[in-house]
Amino acid sequence: MKQFGGPAAFIDRSDINTDEIIPAKYLTEITKKALAPHLLEDLRLEGQNFDPHSPEMQEARVLITRSNFGCGSSREHAVWALEVNDINVVVGESFARIFRQNMFNCGILAVELSKEDLDRLFALKGKVMVEVDLEGEKLIATSSEARVECHFSLNPFDKKLIGAGGWLAFADANY
Repeated sequence: MKQFGGPAAFIDRSDINTDEIIPAKYLTEITKKALAPHLLEDLRLEGQNFDPHSPEMQEARVLITRSNFGCGSSREHAVWALEVNDINVVVGESFARIFRQNMFNCGILAVELSKEDLDRLFALKGKVMVEVDLEGEKLIATSSEARVECHFSLNPFDKKLIGAGGWLAFADANY
């Protein structure tokens, strides 16, 4: 079973749309790899100096954000840009429906948590590591100063799909 987790990066904003995840001008690229350097390059965070090329973002395997992540266009390129940058988990209060399903189809875990749980995660200081227990539906985030444990739920099919590593791996194993 695929492992989920790793170093986390925090993006403290709701309504991050697919054009901010991967700008539309790159939709003509013919490989996923070509999308890699452009992940989040058009994202603007009011009052914050966000740099998509910072060491924190380059090392991140987990993104922690707010609500309605992946809204806008239903293009799969936005998920591919996460995938090619080795992001294996995105944590938020909610996701755009089609975007969330595209994440599962590509083997990326979408974890929905309450606003209160997200606030506890955002309160962590320093480097944060995330572990995910898929079977136990539990996320554990640790920093040098604190540990936060949160529970989430997945429907049985999505759990099988994500556990297999995405739709193609699931289909290969089951059909």
